[in-house]
Amino acid sequence: MAGMAGMAAPSEHNLAEPTHFPINAPKEMDWTFAGPFGTYDKAQLQRGLKIYKEVCAACHSMNLVAFRTLEDLGYTEAQVKAFAAEYEVQDGPNSDGEMFTRKALPGDRFPSPFPNSAAAAAANNGAVPPDFSLIAKARGVIRGFPTFVFDIFTQYAEGGPDYIHALLTSYDQQPPAGMEIPEGTHYNPAFIAGKSLAMAKPISDGQVTYEDGTPETVDQYAKDVAAFLMWAAEPHLPERKQTGFQVLLFLALFGGLLYATKRKVWANVAH
Repeated sequence: MAGMAGMAAPSEHNLAEPTHFPINAPKEMDWTFAGPFGTYDKAQLQRGLKIYKEVCAACHSMNLVAFRTLEDLGYTEAQVKAFAAEYEVQDGPNSDGEMFTRKALPGDRFPSPFPNSAAAAAANNGAVPPDFSLIAKARGVIRGFPTFVFDIFTQYAEGGPDYIHALLTSYDQQPPAGMEIPEGTHYNPAFIAGKSLAMAKPISDGQVTYEDGTPETVDQYAKDVAAFLMWAAEPHLPERKQTGFQVLLFLALFGGLLYATKRKVWANVAH
């Protein structure tokens, strides 16, 4: 999934050229973690982790996410330790002052597949694949008036996952006649920064096997990895929502008590 930030293509400014991006706005999806009482589906997060490992990790790091946090997805400590050991990380210096590589431990973070950004750009048509730690919070399409007003009351915060899903499922569309797509880039009407980007279509139907019988389609893959990336960006989202509800409930009760106290104290005072 190299270069989700991608590389915008220069415009030729003819009649078929778009004047805004994305060309097609993301569709608002039905996420389990949406709304004031939303929570994560651990089975979906596990499938999303599988997508990340088998597809995305070839180009994208998650250098803010530690392996030990995967226990939140329902894995045991032993499973997390075994999962981490499948990766290698750089450590050191040793007693000779040299850096060395070793198998990752649960306390380590998901490593980058490239030694540096220059190597990453050279391997991806000049575009450095962004780190995925916060991608679900860093990406999203601005929703104009009056939609953003309603978002305040519905607590819509799923713009990132909606965008990721839209981007991954929009590759098979063809550009309008007359629109020129620069060589080495790929048309995607859901891309937020241009008409095409450096990342080629990263996944196809049946590419990743699900052991739980979930449909192995691009649409499902996109939903699962988008949900996983949302968890990576905000792992304590359900707890935050629960705390927020408790605070609002407390404020409502406290406000009611204050009002009742005020009425009692001033009941016999002449106005």
